[in-house]
Amino acid sequence: MPRWTRDEQNAIRADAFRWLAEQMQAGKPSFTRQELAEYRFDGVRIPLVDQYGRGIRNPADFEATLSISTSASSRRNPYADEDLDGGMVRYDYRRGEGGDNIKLRRAAELRVPLIYFKQIREAGPLVPVFPVYLIDDPVNRVVNVAMDEVLLFLSDPMHPSDLERRYVDRTVRARLHQPVFRARVISAYRTRCSICNLRHVELLDAAHITPDGAPNGSAHVSNGVSLCKIHHAAYDQDLVGITPDYEVRVDEALLREVDGPMLRHGLQDMHGRRLELPSEKADWPDRDRLAERFAQFAA
Repeated sequence: MPRWTRDEQNAIRADAFRWLAEQMQAGKPSFTRQELAEYRFDGVRIPLVDQYGRGIRNPADFEATLSISTSASSRRNPYADEDLDGGMVRYDYRRGEGGDNIKLRRAAELRVPLIYFKQIREAGPLVPVFPVYLIDDPVNRVVNVAMDEVLLFLSDPMHPSDLERRYVDRTVRARLHQPVFRARVISAYRTRCSICNLRHVELLDAAHITPDGAPNGSAHVSNGVSLCKIHHAAYDQDLVGITPDYEVRVDEALLREVDGPMLRHGLQDMHGRRLELPSEKADWPDRDRLAERFAQFAA
């Protein structure tokens, strides 16, 4: 294996970001550890996650950490293992004083960009967020993972002002919550549209039942439905509704409309269909949320 220079290490980080971004832009919601282990730079294999399942990836020829990951959290709270206050994710040092902690702290010192992986379920695939940056807290033996580089330049990144916090909250929602939510929902529905069964992941979305920004919004799978892009758009515009008994309804005016085959087969023929549900009942859409949303559709 070559001993990478610092410039080469930076080039590898940038290329790994590119490699991940290209696949995510094509619709890939998450990655298995095996897939992440196959990343190559100039023909050299450089796994992006630890091959032994640890939550930190410190390549031998890197002077600073390349990636960190957190395991799937409890079903009750999708973000139970994270402290997102102020846009930070808390990541504990490993036991002892040397080894991985040296490179972890070096990453914070050099302010190099890393990849943060969030596991969507126990032993399940990982959702990458990048670039992220580390802020060292040696007193408490943690590093805080900043979801945005802007946080590094705040006067007090651990205690942002109200204005700064609003910006950070929007950033964390866009860069962490939404990709993780999409990956969890699409995985729960076995990579298919719950209305029409379309299985092309690049054409699937995770539709919120209760909007993400609503006071009672939630990142739980039970607040989402896997929909293809046309049915997601129709659901958001109240042209399609879902009853609390998991049946699809199409707007009456739309049912009477006469147009081409897309309207007939893509929307009108879905009227009365039963939603395809996840295999685990705990992931089924919440009936109370569906009832509230369906009342909006019916109105």
